[in-house]
Amino acid sequence: MERTDKANYYLDIAETVAERSTCLRRHYGAIIVRDDEIISTGYNGAPRGRKNCADLGHCLRDELNIPSGERYELCRSVHAEQNAIISAARRDSLGATLYLAGRNAKTGELLSDTSPCSMCRRFIINAGIRKVVCRVAADKYETIDVRDWVFNDESIDLKP
Repeated sequence: MERTDKANYYLDIAETVAERSTCLRRHYGAIIVRDDEIISTGYNGAPRGRKNCADLGHCLRDELNIPSGERYELCRSVHAEQNAIISAARRDSLGATLYLAGRNAKTGELLSDTSPCSMCRRFIINAGIRKVVCRVAADKYETIDVRDWVFNDESIDLKP
């Protein structure tokens, strides 16, 4: 019997966490791991106490035909990465790895383009997380060194 490698083990757990998602478009799960210990988990859904899209039965971004990755301010959800970071103490996140997995909420298909959005990247940088591992296929993943986001800043430059 072959043992699952550590990255896929943690990504499998992230997929299980994603099953709690209340988003009607995408189900994401994230876990933060340091020294082989799970520090926290998070999935995408409305802030605590607020109504979520699954309960409301509709998604405003879908109704307005907004493409994925755009107009996040119209979304009711807090992202999985953000929820995992919020649930962890920064001292525990320093040097940790965040594992992220996602599925299409309508089809259940694994998302091959899983990657934190630009806002989540800022959260990840400030949390002191060192690496992000994103599931891109059934036992395949991409590993990102967070320092690359610091030194290759893709932020919009609004100089006059």
